[in-house]
Amino acid sequence: METNPTAGLTCLVTGATGYIGGRLVPELLAAGHRVRCLARTPEKLRDYPWIRDVEVVRGDVQDAASVTAALQDIDVAYYLVHGLGTGRGFEETDRCGAQTFADAADAAGTLRIVYLGGLTPAGVRPQDLSPHLRSRAEVGEIFLRSPVPAVVLRAAVVIGSGSASFEMLRYLTERLPVMVTPSWVGTRIQPIAVRDVLRYLTASASMPESLNRAFDIGGPDVMTYAQMMRRYADVAGLPRRLILPVPMLTPRLSSHWIGLITPVPRALARPLAESLRHEVVCDGHDIAQYVPDLPGAPLSFERALELALRRVRDAQVTTRWSSAALPGAPSDPLPTDPGWAGGSLYTDKRQLAVDSSPAALWRVIEGIGGANGWYSFPLAWALRGWLDRLVGGVGLRRGRRDTERLRVGDSLDFWRVEEIEPGRLLRLRAEMRLPGLAWLELCAEPAPGGRARYRQRALFHPRGLLGHLYWWSVSPFHAFVFGGMARNIAHAASGTAPARGRLRGR
Repeated sequence: METNPTAGLTCLVTGATGYIGGRLVPELLAAGHRVRCLARTPEKLRDYPWIRDVEVVRGDVQDAASVTAALQDIDVAYYLVHGLGTGRGFEETDRCGAQTFADAADAAGTLRIVYLGGLTPAGVRPQDLSPHLRSRAEVGEIFLRSPVPAVVLRAAVVIGSGSASFEMLRYLTERLPVMVTPSWVGTRIQPIAVRDVLRYLTASASMPESLNRAFDIGGPDVMTYAQMMRRYADVAGLPRRLILPVPMLTPRLSSHWIGLITPVPRALARPLAESLRHEVVCDGHDIAQYVPDLPGAPLSFERALELALRRVRDAQVTTRWSSAALPGAPSDPLPTDPGWAGGSLYTDKRQLAVDSSPAALWRVIEGIGGANGWYSFPLAWALRGWLDRLVGGVGLRRGRRDTERLRVGDSLDFWRVEEIEPGRLLRLRAEMRLPGLAWLELCAEPAPGGRARYRQRALFHPRGLLGHLYWWSVSPFHAFVFGGMARNIAHAASGTAPARGRLRGR
């Protein structure tokens, strides 16, 4: 990427654990800027490759005190958080967070706010927009009315490896050769490659100090969603897809459909689907006055797809839509035991001697999930994933960001990595719909003779009577699920894993 002519600014990045924020930070560093990250859970950033080059502070945009502290001595503040998928009341949450941030930036003497919002259709009244787009537009207006000059970038569908929009397009096209689709597949859209979004975001830091306005950003192609699916099939080498629009498929119904077919859960699928009801096409390309087009940029839709698919194939997806935890997902850390005084804590413990080195055992542990499966009773894991999807959970389809390596904060099917001590401990926290909180710990320990010992612990903190009933109803199956997992992981580490003991596919 080209060097920023105004290097040396100090930038605050909110949402650094998210899809865009996690990719923007290294771009700002490469441009010569200093970076401070504001995160509700700074621990999630500790394994990012750029963590030693940035300052990380704990805080939340809803908390005025933490935002005020984070904005001290900041030149450019990036606002990359939103309430997408948080359910009812998210518009008020977005409104309050943006106003708190704008007021704190003004008080701190920040020179510029940069916000990435949604592309809103021309000529559509705010009350007729989807709640998601309406909220994005309102947040942009809050920043533009603020005393601090703001650059508001408005994008439609972002195409890049790991983006929610790309994953939705990818799975719909790959899984369904014949599709009965909602009417919004005929809506015109102007997608943009994620690398162009990052280029505009980075360049926004050095725009003229007095500039206070919004820019529509998009790629060179305008097409319907149906055309996007057909072009995806061409680029991916798939047979031509037959698309049959059905007008009675409402955004609510189509969000259920998307949730069942793709990794994107219903909580995110619905606002994405609702946002496609109206045409989202850029009203001009005047951002080129401040960020000149480069040869071959903005990228074409086909080129953006090629790059995204290459990163997926090469397992080089740096961030994913699931990088940030879903709002409402359990986030309580594992209670310390045995001295924990928070109530019942059910456990299922397993340990086995393994005829391999601790390093070989650890490779199996760290590679668990995604395409490698969970090493026991595949039908049970698949059924649990489908049941979770049916009640609006994330299910098993989120897979892994990387086929071999994990880092704190990674989503892993319906788990999230809460702690990882390379070579020794992997602790996962459940994000499936449960009447309580659940964790799964997998440990590799040295044993005499250069061999290894495998330790496994499942923990469940029930919530109310339903939680206790849930544990006792599923505990009879633990010997098959957790016992089988321990045995098959031990076999895999020693090179004798039975093929049927692993869950293949997503």
